[in-house]
Amino acid sequence: MKKVQVEEVKSLHSRRNFLRISGITLAGAGLVMAGCSSDDDNNGGTKDDQKPGVRNGVFDLGGGDLGVLTYAYALEQLEADFYTRVVNSNTFGSTFNSEEQAVLTDLYRHEVIHREFFKAAISGVITSQDQLLPALEFDYGSLSFSSRAQVLATAKTLEDTGVAAYNGAGRYITTPDYLVLAGKIVSVEARHAAAIRSLINPGSADFAGDDVVDPTTGLGQALKPSQIITAVSALDVIQTKFTAQFLP
Repeated sequence: MKKVQVEEVKSLHSRRNFLRISGITLAGAGLVMAGCSSDDDNNGGTKDDQKPGVRNGVFDLGGGDLGVLTYAYALEQLEADFYTRVVNSNTFGSTFNSEEQAVLTDLYRHEVIHREFFKAAISGVITSQDQLLPALEFDYGSLSFSSRAQVLATAKTLEDTGVAAYNGAGRYITTPDYLVLAGKIVSVEARHAAAIRSLINPGSADFAGDDVVDPTTGLGQALKPSQIITAVSALDVIQTKFTAQFLP
């Protein structure tokens, strides 16, 4: 029994270190993207009539590369907000053990980096602040942040959805720099998903379960923006209404 516990502790330490290194690497990459794309004359591949902005009183994510970036920014706002509430809960220390706290804190830091990264990248190419998606409001309803099971189950849903979202959106990105960096971000999101699954069911194959990785192709799920938005809307967490009429 002690041997198993020791191995689990080693695994948690390794996982936490790997997550931390991934987050630091991405932070540097974000600065590259924000800087190299600010002079893009075609505004991230977005047609003038498909730029993000308010239409009929509701913010629309827009189309083209800029629409995909804004779509990702919306998802990262959700994940960052969720983990912010997790780690700042009054019961965080009593709900999770020290190693779980370390992993969740690393995920929180990563998601905040992701959110701010997209905000900076989008701000670097838009021609008006009206084209920047505003801060979204969230309500988690009956979710208890003092319940380990509920928090981890929600984290699993968000992380799996995030990976499928990036995998599915990649085909619609036309700017090489954006595509490369989206690939770097989804690799981090996939590690998040694996870490959460390991916390829920340690020592199992769930970290890369058949429900998210096709056993015949070895590829992860890839869903269109419209599919992801429908799935996220069904959670009834995002309270700020927005549309995505130019995204597939």
